[in-house]
Amino acid sequence: MIEYKIEYKLGVDEFKEVLVNSTLGDRRPVNDPDRLAKMLEHGNLIITARDNGKLVGISRSMTDFMFCTYLSDLAVNKDYQKQGIGKELIRQTKLNAPKAKLILLAAPEAIPYYPKIGMTQYEFCYFLDDINKLKK
Repeated sequence: MIEYKIEYKLGVDEFKEVLVNSTLGDRRPVNDPDRLAKMLEHGNLIITARDNGKLVGISRSMTDFMFCTYLSDLAVNKDYQKQGIGKELIRQTKLNAPKAKLILLAAPEAIPYYPKIGMTQYEFCYFLDDINKLKK
């Protein structure tokens, strides 16, 4: 039975392991423990999925609990995928900030997943990785 709960003191090694085992590690700084630690420190809504204590999934978000919740990391260990764990992590995240709009950027291979579980795609999203690309 999978147990879901909010965690405030998740360790970097556990976080890294679930990222790597979910394929999200391909797009996260898994070889930079200091950066992973800061990601955990500043995520103010972290919900975990555990199987007999083993971390098998995580939803890491930043939220103001009233207007928006940015779900930055949704990761489920490949061995546990297709069991509804990701959907339940999203549900638990939304339950903890019910008035806030839940927002995420989909990994390319996950794009078809989100409409299947009832999320709405929004076409107007922009991002800036390099400050030098910001026009003067």
